[in-house]
Amino acid sequence: MKVRPADSDLLAPLDLAFWSIESPEHPMHLGALGIFAAHSPAAGRHAADLLAARAAGVPGLRMRIRDIWQPLDFGGAAREAAPDFEPLDHVRLHAPAADFHAAAGVLMQRPLERGRPPWEAHVVPGVDGTSFAVLFKFHHALADGLRALTLAAAVLDPMDMPAPRPRPAEPERGFLAGLVPDVTKLPGLVRGALSDAGRALDIGASVARATWDVRSCAALVSKPTGTRRVAGVAVELDEIHTIRKSVGGTVNDVLIAVVAGALRRWLDERGDGSDGVSPRALIPVSRRRPRTAHPQGNRLSGYLIRLPVDDPDPLARLAAVRADMNRNKDAGPHRGAGAVALLADHVPAIGHRLGMPVVGQAARLLFDILVTSVPLPSLGMTLGGCPLTEVYPLAPLARGQALAVAVSTFRGRVHYGLVADAEAVPDLDLLAKSLIVEVAELNAACVS
Repeated sequence: MKVRPADSDLLAPLDLAFWSIESPEHPMHLGALGIFAAHSPAAGRHAADLLAARAAGVPGLRMRIRDIWQPLDFGGAAREAAPDFEPLDHVRLHAPAADFHAAAGVLMQRPLERGRPPWEAHVVPGVDGTSFAVLFKFHHALADGLRALTLAAAVLDPMDMPAPRPRPAEPERGFLAGLVPDVTKLPGLVRGALSDAGRALDIGASVARATWDVRSCAALVSKPTGTRRVAGVAVELDEIHTIRKSVGGTVNDVLIAVVAGALRRWLDERGDGSDGVSPRALIPVSRRRPRTAHPQGNRLSGYLIRLPVDDPDPLARLAAVRADMNRNKDAGPHRGAGAVALLADHVPAIGHRLGMPVVGQAARLLFDILVTSVPLPSLGMTLGGCPLTEVYPLAPLARGQALAVAVSTFRGRVHYGLVADAEAVPDLDLLAKSLIVEVAELNAACVS
């Protein structure tokens, strides 16, 4: 029986769900592909040495995940410091590559070793010696997008960042606290329990409704092959702002509408056709406040929207996305089918262990594609003095799905990172190019 050490951090329900849902064909790690301008051909090797040296001093990178089978936490798992942590097991220098995205695809399909702290940093020099790439991989049970950003930034060159506000100190409690409930809080606890139950029922009903009238397409469905392909494109943020100012809404509305238009163009060009296609997109919503210290792990909800791929008018597609997102925002991130991640809080640890493999296989019944946005600081970042010029976020691929899209805005450009099943989507570069064309088409439609 594995007993949880006193200084360990018990995984929250959603973290445990991500840990339990993983399989060799569907690793549950997220990633970020950063491209740096090299000041010498040896910059990549120097960067790998720096990453290994700095990782030793970052407590969050020393944390492994251990299963727990003691009575109070039966079936759970906890983060704990790995006593034999060796940074060189996690930082790897590879042979030079001509295509960083192609190299990242091969590396993204390899699951993280679960007995070690679940993260890796892969350094890939460019063949011309003028650039190198670093692919960071973090298991979703260890970090969500914001937490992964914090961990990655900790091993880059130091920069002045605002310190997180500390959490208020907990009041001291007597030795009976936790055994006897505080009667002054009982009414609020009862109301909270009833509210949580009602919210869970509402989410469950919305999930059931989301499976009706499905209008997806075979191109977004994949058998589990375990292969991965990665592509990425960058567009100018000024172009996105021009569209937003012309039609209203938010930058995120425009970025999602660009995905819908690119999917339409991609489906038509590959011969699948876009008529009648309206796939369901899961849009994750972070519940973490950026400048406030929080426990490690995931604090996520989400919105579920229909991507109007079947509409031939780019402005009408944007209007449909904007209206759908506004409806979700009005309801809030605690309601609707997109908030399905919140149901993890209502499942006991052993339920995650036994049920998550089944739930993972049913992911495509709820949504057809993931479209997630990962915020990045506008400050310049460097590694060994080499500036970070591009950064492509990479999302995990759910079982039964062929494609996931992640978006980040960095230094005046929007970076789309695409992850696909390599066998199901051999033409991922075509979809990447369609994103660029769609931005131009939206801009032209706004001007005309």
